[in-house]
Amino acid sequence: QVQLVESGGGLVQAGGSLRLSCAASGIIFGVNFMGWYRQAPGKQRELVAVISSGGDRNYEDSVKGRFTISRDNAKNTVYLQMNGLKPEDTAVYYCHAKSRLGTDYWGQGTQVTVSS
Repeated sequence: QVQLVESGGGLVQAGGSLRLSCAASGIIFGVNFMGWYRQAPGKQRELVAVISSGGDRNYEDSVKGRFTISRDNAKNTVYLQMNGLKPEDTAVYYCHAKSRLGTDYWGQGTQVTVSS
């Protein structure tokens, strides 16, 4: 059974930091890309950051310089360090994993709320 277990969300004041973690298990043939998406109320889900198994990273423009994505391939775990948080970062954050066969998997989502 495939599971993506997220942790680390919460409530923080503007300018603060949070670290999200997501551990993937049960994905046969391994994980290629891992990343984080977010969805704010009334908005579409958007990509925040993605990292390949080789370590290549891409970020959404509004988080560049503030967020850092990293992963531990041995543990199939991806992290998102979020610094300088802004109220507009408030959203449900979803972990995503794409297997080497191209199958997409999603976590259950974790709420991040940034107060002004």
